[in-house]
Amino acid sequence: MTSVIKARADDAKSYWLDEGRGSKGGYVREVDFQANSRGVDPLFEGIKIVDCDTHFTEPANLWVDNAPAGMKDKMPHVRRIDDADQWYVMDKHFGSLGGNVIAKDKNKLLGKLSYSTYDEIDPGSFNLDARLEAMDAMGVWAQICYQNGGVTQAGSLVALNDEPLAIAITQIFNDACADRMQATGGRINCMGTLPYWDKALTTSEMRRIIDLGVKGVVLPDRPERLSEGYIAPGGGINPFWEEVFEMCEATGTPLNFHLNASLDANSAIWDNLGFDQRLPIHALIHHIGCAATMSNFMVSGILDKYPKLKIGLIESGAGWVPFWLEGMEHQLSEFRTQQNRKLQKTPKEYFRDNFWVTFWFEDVAPTKLLNEIGADKLLFETDYPHPTSLYPGVQDKLVSVLGQYDYATRKQVLQDNAAKLWNLPL
Repeated sequence: MTSVIKARADDAKSYWLDEGRGSKGGYVREVDFQANSRGVDPLFEGIKIVDCDTHFTEPANLWVDNAPAGMKDKMPHVRRIDDADQWYVMDKHFGSLGGNVIAKDKNKLLGKLSYSTYDEIDPGSFNLDARLEAMDAMGVWAQICYQNGGVTQAGSLVALNDEPLAIAITQIFNDACADRMQATGGRINCMGTLPYWDKALTTSEMRRIIDLGVKGVVLPDRPERLSEGYIAPGGGINPFWEEVFEMCEATGTPLNFHLNASLDANSAIWDNLGFDQRLPIHALIHHIGCAATMSNFMVSGILDKYPKLKIGLIESGAGWVPFWLEGMEHQLSEFRTQQNRKLQKTPKEYFRDNFWVTFWFEDVAPTKLLNEIGADKLLFETDYPHPTSLYPGVQDKLVSVLGQYDYATRKQVLQDNAAKLWNLPL
C-alpha cells in the first residue's frame, strides 16, 4: 500500500491553474518603480544579498534553439492558444509559461497567478540582461532560480514514450542553468533537474550536473510517484538514490525541496470555495509540506548515513520551525522513535546540521524568532516574479526586519548562509 498519488501525463499541463491565468478579474497595482529602485540600502552596504528563491521563466526558444540533430520538430515550443502562450511538446499540451505577475510596465498583477503571454510580462522574467537590471534595482546581487513552467515535469516527459527526447529536454534545461551562471558571473544560479524515472539516467545526470558546475538540484518529495522512494520497500535507504546522496554529500551539492513538492493541498480545502479563497490556504498548506519533507528525512536514517548532506527547504517560510522542532522532539520521545530506529541525533540537531529555510513576507520569524531558528539557518527570498513576491519593496522589507541586528548578523542572513548552502564564491 502507498499513500502517494501517481504521476500523470498531464502533470505539466496542470502545473499552473488555467483559472489563475490572465489579467481579467485581477487588480493591477501601480508601482512607482523609480522610487523602489534605490539599490542596496546603506544598512547592507558591502553585503552581496542573495535572493534564495526566484523563478526564471523558460525562454520560448530555449529547447528549439538547442535541439540535438533530428529533434528540432519534437522539442518544447510555444503556441498562442486562446490569447495565451502555451507550451507544447509535439502535439501534447505542457501547460502555461508559469507564474509571472510583474508586467512589462513594472506594475504588478494581484489576485491572479500570471499574465498570459510573453509580450505582457517583465522581460526580467526570462531575459538575462533584463534580469540583472531588475536585480540591481532590488538591491540583490545574486539569485537562486527555480523552474517556472511545467515542461520538465517528469511524469509528462515519461508519458511522451520517447526516452531520448525526454533526456534531451532535461539536459537542455540543465545546460541552460550552467550557461546562465557563467554568462552572469555567478549572479544567476538556476537549479538542475533529474530524469528520476530511471536509476542509471538519474545517477549519470547528477554527475553531469555537478561537472557542469550547477550549484544545486531540485528533487521531488515523493519520487515514488514515478519511480522509487528514498526508503526501500523493506526499510532502509533505497539503493536507487544512494549514489545521488553520495555525490551530493561528497561535493557539497545541496538538495532543494520547493514548497509544492509534498502535499496535495486541495485535499484539505473545503469544496465550493472560490479561486481567491482557495489560493491563500493552498499556499500556506504547502509550507507545512516543507515541514513534512524535513521530518521524513529526520526519521528516515538517511541523515545518519549521510551526515553532511545539505538540504534547502525553499519558499518554506520560517516561523513554523521552532514549534515544529519542539513538537517533533516531544513526539519522537513519546513514541520512542529515536531508540527504536537507532537515530543518532534529535530533530533539533538534524535541523542544525542539515537544513536551511527561507523567509520573505514574515515579520515575526526574522525579528522575534531568529535565535530559536538559528541565524545561520535562515535565508532570504523575494519569490520574483511570482504572486505574493516581495516586489517592489525589497529593501524596505529588509530594513524593517533586519535593521535591529548588528552588521555581522545581517551579512550572515543575507549573504553567508546562501554562500555556504550553495557553495557560492562570494
